[in-house]
Amino acid sequence: MFRYLTIGLFAFTIYILFSGSITLYDILTGLIVSAIASVILAKTLVKEDSKVIDIRRLFWLIAYILHYMTIIELRAHLDVAKRIINPRMPINPGIVRVPYKTKTDYATVLVSNSITNTPGTVVVDLDEDKKILYVHWINVKAIEPDKTYEYISKTFEKYAKKIFD
Repeated sequence: MFRYLTIGLFAFTIYILFSGSITLYDILTGLIVSAIASVILAKTLVKEDSKVIDIRRLFWLIAYILHYMTIIELRAHLDVAKRIINPRMPINPGIVRVPYKTKTDYATVLVSNSITNTPGTVVVDLDEDKKILYVHWINVKAIEPDKTYEYISKTFEKYAKKIFD
């Protein structure tokens, strides 16, 4: 039951945020759409009900969003802006191997999307067998996998594991 409520609440929240309106029509339409989405998707998206009701996971999700949107994004944007403004364009682009240690697909997707959404890095491929992300990095600081992990994905994984694994 919690899986249906969670997916429904999430879908409703997304619907209201994207509609940009809270009229009676939007609320009713959002409730109908989110109920349908919940019935269709809940069994596929939520494998363990116990994870849905674990309040610690919600706390870590909120902490991650705050940390990502304030500190990580700000640093990355400032770094890329500094490189663009500099007449010499101090970049050293390349594709590096970044190991990942997450267990669930959701955690891996969170790490991959976080890397891609951060300016200066893009995940271009994933090897599930070797548990390696191939990341295009605007300024390669290291090519050793343990160091690329430290520079690129360690922080993302810390949160992803607490939220999804």
